[in-house]
Amino acid sequence: MGTAAMSTGAKAGGDGSGARPRCRVAPSALALLESARYGLAAAEGEASAGARYVAAHLAALRAAAAVVAARADPGASTRRRKPLSVWELLPKVEPALSEWAAFFAAGAAKRAAAEAGLPRAVSPREADDLLRDAETFLSLAENALGVPAQPLLPLLTAG
Repeated sequence: MGTAAMSTGAKAGGDGSGARPRCRVAPSALALLESARYGLAAAEGEASAGARYVAAHLAALRAAAAVVAARADPGASTRRRKPLSVWELLPKVEPALSEWAAFFAAGAAKRAAAEAGLPRAVSPREADDLLRDAETFLSLAENALGVPAQPLLPLLTAG
């Protein structure tokens, strides 16, 4: 098992109360989850639909990368292959997120068009829908890793 082994015998707090099992997730995976949370917060503040779509899609990408980083077995294959995207790797390490991987993989071309600045790449509704979907996906990724959801506190703005 990789660096994200869940300690099934240890209970939260160590008191045997039956609370959620404690998990050990690599710091790099936790950092990706945190980055995804900040990316979603940034997406919410974006005025343009394209920028909102890009930021939300990248946040989902970071959440998927966190799951892959935590679950992938680094020694699983020693022979060289073509590189796989995180959306191709995610179903292999967390089959429950397979449909989400396909959904976000299908949106990669639209994200690229929005990143390129194409004015009609995404509509405001598509951007808002993707933002909600990315928030849901991040929560599912955190749950898959046994990491409690960490909602961001609202940021105070000067002025």
